Amino acid sequence: MKEIRLHEGELNVMELLWSNKELAAKDISKIIKEYIGWEKNTTYTVIKRLIDKGAIVREDPGFICRANITKRKIQDIETKALFDKFYNGSISEFITDYLMVQRLSPNDIMNLNRIIMNHRQ
Repeated sequence: MKEIRLHEGELNVMELLWSNKELAAKDISKIIKEYIGWEKNTTYTVIKRLIDKGAIVREDPGFICRANITKRKIQDIETKALFDKFYNGSISEFITDYLMVQRLSPNDIMNLNRIIMNHRQ
């Protein structure tokens, strides 16, 4: 499967599918209209784009939509893209920058130390 990148509007639709497993396009449109204000045509355009990207599969009858990629996979792709774009792919460069502006709680530090120790093993 090729790497799928999603923009914010597409993520709105995907969140519905990740939460509901499957929905008819008409139901997606109603929910999106209520919470975001998109018109039906806009929602259907986004659904079509997601189908073309391979993020959604469509089944008939009823134009039933299902996610074809997990939320975890999208998180991994987007996190890697973010690190590549802003930190040359370096997690240590990100952490260094982050720690310069954020204060970690003792609990955060303990958890990070645990994660690092587990990663070494």
